[in-house]
Amino acid sequence: MGYFDAASAAPLHPVARQALLASLDEGWADPARLYREGRRARLLLDAAREAAAEAVGCRADELVFTPSGTRAVHSGVAGALAGRRRVGRHLIVSAVEHSSVLHAAEELERDGGTVTQVPVDRAGAVDAEAFAAALRDGTALACLQSANHEVGTEQPVTEVAEACRAAGVPLLVDAAQSLGWGKVQGDWSLLTASAHKWGGPSGVGLLVVRKGVRFAPQGAADERESGRAPGFENLPAIVAAAASLRAVRAEAAQEAARLRELTERIRARVPGLVPDVEVVGDAVRRLPGIVTFSCLYVDGETLLHELDRAGFSVSSGSSCTSSTLTPSHVLKAMGVLTEGNVRVSLPPGTPAEDVERFLEVLPGAVAAVRERLGAPAAAESAPQTGADLVVDAVGRRCPIPVIELAKVIGDVPVGGTVRVLSDDEAARLDIPAWCEMRGQEYVGEERAERGTAYLVRRIK
Repeated sequence: MGYFDAASAAPLHPVARQALLASLDEGWADPARLYREGRRARLLLDAAREAAAEAVGCRADELVFTPSGTRAVHSGVAGALAGRRRVGRHLIVSAVEHSSVLHAAEELERDGGTVTQVPVDRAGAVDAEAFAAALRDGTALACLQSANHEVGTEQPVTEVAEACRAAGVPLLVDAAQSLGWGKVQGDWSLLTASAHKWGGPSGVGLLVVRKGVRFAPQGAADERESGRAPGFENLPAIVAAAASLRAVRAEAAQEAARLRELTERIRARVPGLVPDVEVVGDAVRRLPGIVTFSCLYVDGETLLHELDRAGFSVSSGSSCTSSTLTPSHVLKAMGVLTEGNVRVSLPPGTPAEDVERFLEVLPGAVAAVRERLGAPAAAESAPQTGADLVVDAVGRRCPIPVIELAKVIGDVPVGGTVRVLSDDEAARLDIPAWCEMRGQEYVGEERAERGTAYLVRRIK
């Protein structure tokens, strides 16, 4: 089996398994107690904190363990906003942050605060100057991921942190995807991460709050973890998380070089193996193991099932996967094709043979899905029959509206238009993306009696 979804959850590292089993025997007692078993548990907890802090590049008393990465984000955002409430209630985030950050931002807005989303380019990166320009009087906190979870693009954290520091605004960095590969550079103020992203057990997150950052923990008071993560610590999992973080870091340089070669192989060869494919994300400034591409005329959920039957586990940000009925907010913010999206995220140790087999299987899987949906061939054209056409795709989800557009574009002469009627939000992204990929002109959209009309002019 080819497990290619490490960005969601990496397989448990052997060191994590060993540490977990060992600490089940030694770390079951309450580390807050003074008797022998409690002291032994406290030693394990302190050692795990020291190891994690060394990997992050912070003081041990700046780091607490949380029940998850999402909880770390929510606690970090809420605590920083509350600590700087007198400054203002303005929050800055990038448009491609993880949903945990965006949900925290929505919570602030519901409570009367304001949020600025900084846009990204087609590679998924924010512009550091644009981020700095969003800073203003009343900005309490800024959030920026170190690298994107869907397309792997690395963000200019160092430059943004410098701008935030100059403005006196703390920067929270979501380092969930990158921490296993190395320390986050830059003068950031808060940092969050999640152990299951680097091969630790699930249910362990990290929250780092630098000394000097105003922070007011929210919720009922608790004496554990500096009051920032209430509840009894899951000590065996924490020990395993810290041990595996140290282990993956020791292997990171060599493994990163190997995985970069494998993902570059996918990036370079997929467009030649599969027609009408857009590879997305920055080609250079990206994480070692992630490569993402989108296929025209493909239902993402069906393609994932097809690849699963062939022995490959991948994920998708497509709007037509079963987990969501709206396009990926990351792909939407980038302005790239959302349909038929495939994210390949290779775990450390992935054999090159598995990647080669994936490249052998992929063309047939995509072709089978396209044939099932009745998609046109790449060079398909039809006689010119009129100046304008209307495609009624109301009630049909993407990629069907795009498929129907592709089928009839040859029916109009050069200069003629096709009006596509659709009520699927994904069409707003995928029809312009199709035009760019196929060399046609996207004219714009108009309100229609049923759904929205998307106008495409044939120019070749």
